[in-house]
Amino acid sequence: MRFAGIDIGSRTIELVVVDGGEILKKRQTDSGFDPMAQARSLIDGLPYDSIMATGYGRHLFELSFETPTVTEIKAYAVGARFLFPEVRTVLDIGGQDSKAIAIGDKGRVTKFEMNDRCAAGTGKFLEIMAQTLGYSLDQFGEEALKAQKEIQVSSMCTVFAESEVTSLLAKSENRRDIALGLHRSVVRRAAGMLKRINITDPVLFAGGVARNPCIVKILKEATGKEILVPEEPQMVGALGAALIASGYQKRKEGAF
Repeated sequence: MRFAGIDIGSRTIELVVVDGGEILKKRQTDSGFDPMAQARSLIDGLPYDSIMATGYGRHLFELSFETPTVTEIKAYAVGARFLFPEVRTVLDIGGQDSKAIAIGDKGRVTKFEMNDRCAAGTGKFLEIMAQTLGYSLDQFGEEALKAQKEIQVSSMCTVFAESEVTSLLAKSENRRDIALGLHRSVVRRAAGMLKRINITDPVLFAGGVARNPCIVKILKEATGKEILVPEEPQMVGALGAALIASGYQKRKEGAF
């Protein structure tokens, strides 16, 4: 039987189909202004026997498609353990929220911290700061790695930070140095979350921000821990939802 998991985030939607613990299909699209229409187009024509939703828009998906849902915390824990069985900590930084998850020996979530009240320290924050500095999001991390020094940005509020960055540019400060300061501020926030859940090696870094090389580098330095980044870090939640739907992880570890 084929089981699908769909992770409906604020910025992107991911879909994974599994059969007996084997990944058969992966798809991704932008959430857009109508996430349910985007989700419908993502699953259109795709054969599966059951689907489970997770993420920011899971409850709306449940109402629209009458399907079961699972929290992002459980989905990310299961997806992470499938990819790297030795993982004990998960950090996910997505478009508009971030989460740190501690996982026990059998895959159970033992503790978690979540920031979903504002865009501070998330992908949206980095996206706006990149635009303010005149970089594309893909360029942002690479350029920050070329900085000669760090220029601190005191505010993590997106609106105030944008104003502060604009002021620094007006003083002819180097863009790369400002970019490095912004990256370090994001990592400080993430490292604080990890510390509160008693971070344990190794750490799986998921979400779109895990594709940023500067964030990964600074995170390793700040935590002193091994950081594992999946080939497709945005797929972890959808994969976990699909595995939970199939019961594969439950049979394997007795976790949920």
